[in-house]
Amino acid sequence: MSEIDEKWYALFVLTGEEIKVKRRLERKFKDSSGLTFVVPRRRLIERKAGKWEEKIRTVFPGYILANGTIREKEYYSFEGIPGLLRVLKDSGGPHEIPGEEIEVIKKLIRGGEIIDPSSAFEQADKVIITDGPLLGLEGLIHSVDKRKGRAKVRLNFAGEPRLVDLSVNIIQTV
Repeated sequence: MSEIDEKWYALFVLTGEEIKVKRRLERKFKDSSGLTFVVPRRRLIERKAGKWEEKIRTVFPGYILANGTIREKEYYSFEGIPGLLRVLKDSGGPHEIPGEEIEVIKKLIRGGEIIDPSSAFEQADKVIITDGPLLGLEGLIHSVDKRKGRAKVRLNFAGEPRLVDLSVNIIQTV
């Protein structure tokens, strides 16, 4: 991800096709535009048929983040890419994701794409994060399900508040 150009945009794609569309975008814009594409994902532990399995799930199903500047040339280059439905727009053209929204997302993905589990302990109905991507973002935690090892986290994305499940390992209860 480019730290030089801090403009971020959201691309609306077919749900479940995020990674395939990202690869197509990377091929198309490989050398010319300076655009980079990110599909934020999270590592979750899920129980299936009585066994716990690690799964990687998309944080924002149906969306890809684009970092760079989308000028008219790039905007029209998005047309015809299979699985890409549209660029989110506002009255002034492509909708730029506000800095405060993208800063939280960038902190969670830590320069990669996959949000790893955080470690925490619970103290008198309060969750204290000890390490991991949620460290310093405790105020965004809506609730914790110790049995499933998940924290519901409030994130704003594309101007809408969303609750997203992230993995959390409860170390101890004090």
